Amino acid sequence: MSLPPNYHIVTSPAPRGLTEAPATAFINAFMQRQDEATPANRPAPRPRIPTVPVRRKPLGQILLERGAITPQQLLRALALRRREAARLGEILLTRGWVREPDLMAALAYQWKVNEIDLAVQRPDPRLIDAFGADLCLRETVVPWRCIGGVCAVATARPEYFAQIVKTFPPELGPYRMLLASESAIHQSLLTSRQTALIRRAERLLEPQLSCRPQPRPKPKTAFTIACAAGVAVAATAPIATLSVLFCWMIVTLAASSVLRACACAAHILHERHPPAKTVPRPKAHTRLPIISILVPMFDEPTIAPRLIARLARLNYPPELLDVLLVIEESDHATRTALAQTPLPIWMRVITVPNGPIRTKPRAMNFALNFCRGSIVGVYDAEDMPDPDQLHDVVAHFAKGDENLACVQGILDYYNPRINWLSRCFTIEYATWFRVILPGLSRLKMPIPLGGTTLFFRRDLLETLGGWDAHNVTEDADLGIRLARKGYRTELMKSVTREEANCRPRAWIKQRSRWLKGYAMTWMVHMRNPAQLWRDLGPRQFIGFQIMFLGCVSQYLLAPLLWSFWLLSLGLPHPLQPMMPPDLLSLLIAFFITTELVQIGTGIYAVRGAEHRHLLPWVPSLHLYFPIGALAGWKAVSELIHRPFYWDKTDHGIFDTHPDLLPVPIPVAVTAPAPTRERLSIAPLID
Repeated sequence: MSLPPNYHIVTSPAPRGLTEAPATAFINAFMQRQDEATPANRPAPRPRIPTVPVRRKPLGQILLERGAITPQQLLRALALRRREAARLGEILLTRGWVREPDLMAALAYQWKVNEIDLAVQRPDPRLIDAFGADLCLRETVVPWRCIGGVCAVATARPEYFAQIVKTFPPELGPYRMLLASESAIHQSLLTSRQTALIRRAERLLEPQLSCRPQPRPKPKTAFTIACAAGVAVAATAPIATLSVLFCWMIVTLAASSVLRACACAAHILHERHPPAKTVPRPKAHTRLPIISILVPMFDEPTIAPRLIARLARLNYPPELLDVLLVIEESDHATRTALAQTPLPIWMRVITVPNGPIRTKPRAMNFALNFCRGSIVGVYDAEDMPDPDQLHDVVAHFAKGDENLACVQGILDYYNPRINWLSRCFTIEYATWFRVILPGLSRLKMPIPLGGTTLFFRRDLLETLGGWDAHNVTEDADLGIRLARKGYRTELMKSVTREEANCRPRAWIKQRSRWLKGYAMTWMVHMRNPAQLWRDLGPRQFIGFQIMFLGCVSQYLLAPLLWSFWLLSLGLPHPLQPMMPPDLLSLLIAFFITTELVQIGTGIYAVRGAEHRHLLPWVPSLHLYFPIGALAGWKAVSELIHRPFYWDKTDHGIFDTHPDLLPVPIPVAVTAPAPTRERLSIAPLID
């Protein structure tokens, strides 16, 4: 491979005495030469060194000769590497077959480079700015020092250095490679440029698709003026105002019921008459990918041990697991709890710096910089996923085409029998994830994503700008943005169980956050309705209006709907004089029909053996949803006064399922004492 004229890579053996010396020996030599050289006698730039393929001793052979691993461990690691997208060193380290100091020493010997301790010899922050923190994180490099005309760059992946050197700033070359661990590089970048990284996380999404404040009249003022005008109109013409609101309520209720019925019918037809299976085209063999999982946590010190135990049950190779526990810098209780909890090597803690806002999407945008996987998933702190879930995710992405951007799992609850509220919550989720969402997918409608058990292709997620750091329902917003770009979301049957919110006050707080986020998402995407129409098309555009505007309207206007049930008791209604008897009878029939649609979809959703005990409780949903009216008006109040406030839901209160109890997990990474016997296999894979 040829490089540009002003690049060369120094990876040849160092002068005598330098190979085992610290990295500063090389830099000191250049400093001395630069001090001795004057402008008159300074040596001319060295000519470009042609790159010649170097036959390096395989890493496995080096570790074996040094007694760092056993022949059996090497054979097992090589077998795993054939079917996994993991480096040999990562497999050995994650399985606990080699110690990190031995692995780094072997890599330094293999590539004839020096290892540097970035915690002691910190890099120049100006060089990081010249490279760009995003480039450094993406390529796992950090520019260390630029002295004597040579820029030393530390990397954790020396085998890729010759490829990525082309992306470095040309004016800083030539470059020399140093070696550092991936965790040390990440920590060095976080220490040096955490402010720049968190500001980037807050503004990762383009402004026209974000909820963050725009340089235009404040929405709070405009909304206040609109509300005041509405109150004035209602005071001067109350009957006319009630009539308009009543008509809007009928329209949204009818549209929501029709969409629900169509989604349910589409799902039933697909289950009873599945499409004929087509013979898939043969694909080239692909190795299992690395999956990064983001687990945002806040004020949850007691749930950490149970979370770690649940994720340890995932039946996926540990060297391909990259679990990031994302916590806020101000959350001292959770940070202390995690510091006292032994973590497996495939799990690490990412601390999000403080800032003007504190939301889940902001934290995930920040942690996305440190992910290693080509697939990025999201779990909540109280989740208990199926053990084989990650294999199902990989299978979906392997079968899908290039437009498949997201895979959504089913959410369920492990505490539905606590009280009436938990039973209704479980029925609602079963209806949404087991009937409505699959039906919407069959109808090719945009999918409002759930907040957990989501898995994305990382390249597409970064292309879309990640999550909106200012939106309190970042999941639903991202689902609409995926649909606008023509990407597809698939639903898999794998289930993740979590804790049902079964306390009225907490339920109202959580539901108000969802409704506030739905309203924010609708307002953001409706900034340019014509463009939204072109992006989604007529059918999806109408579906978007029903799911977002219609949902918020139903919760806000629920009291107006309840008032019509007074007619069944013989009580007067302000709009009764305006309605002929036939119309009144038709309205009663319409209301009963919408209730039957809701009850019917609920019964179909819980018909299985796992939820059959909830069948008698389905009709009580008629009393469950009216509670949401309080949440709706709370959402409107917060939308005016605290639009970016994240009303946290407490978890871990009803974790009583026996499968949720902590179990011992392997955390030791010290390799056993290997034998010195030689291994005769050729070739050893690097």
